[in-house]
Amino acid sequence: MTDEPLLEFREVMRRLRAECPWKAEQTHRSLVRYLLEEAHETVEAIESGDPDHLREELGDLLLQVYLHAAIAEQAGGFTIDDVARDVNAKMVRRNPHVFGDAASGTSAEINDAWQAIKAAEKDRASVTEGLPASLPALLYADKVLDRLARSGRPVVPEGDGLGERLLALVVEARAAGVDPEQALRDVVRRLLL
Repeated sequence: MTDEPLLEFREVMRRLRAECPWKAEQTHRSLVRYLLEEAHETVEAIESGDPDHLREELGDLLLQVYLHAAIAEQAGGFTIDDVARDVNAKMVRRNPHVFGDAASGTSAEINDAWQAIKAAEKDRASVTEGLPASLPALLYADKVLDRLARSGRPVVPEGDGLGERLLALVVEARAAGVDPEQALRDVVRRLLL
């Protein structure tokens, strides 16, 4: 054991990739299901309020990140250091109120600045470019509505079909500052108590 657990973990993942037949066979694509599973288990741990459970699940999620980086490194691509370097640069760039000359503001102003910087970096051809259509439907609707509002196209759902009514509820949740996905999960969880 070292005093540098992240460096040690990088070496553990490299060794597992080299010496464990199962891990050596894995690809980015074959690991997608595990990445999704660990992300969902992390959400569950957060919602449970159990810090020990959260710590464990964050470790499992981190394992996925390091394993994907080990696969990429072995293929001659990027390394975990490249991943960290990129995200460090992104955080500095997108937080000029902390790392630059921009004045700090309210949380909403900071989020608006973040979104503007991100939009300039991405230079998207369409409002939905970069949004995975495989997101859970409520989250996808919320993200699309956010992007449309930022582009000056607020949505007013028309019609009384089930889809339109669901979209209207997402619009209502956004107006109230409520995460519709989280609100529904909370209600369903209470049903199971």
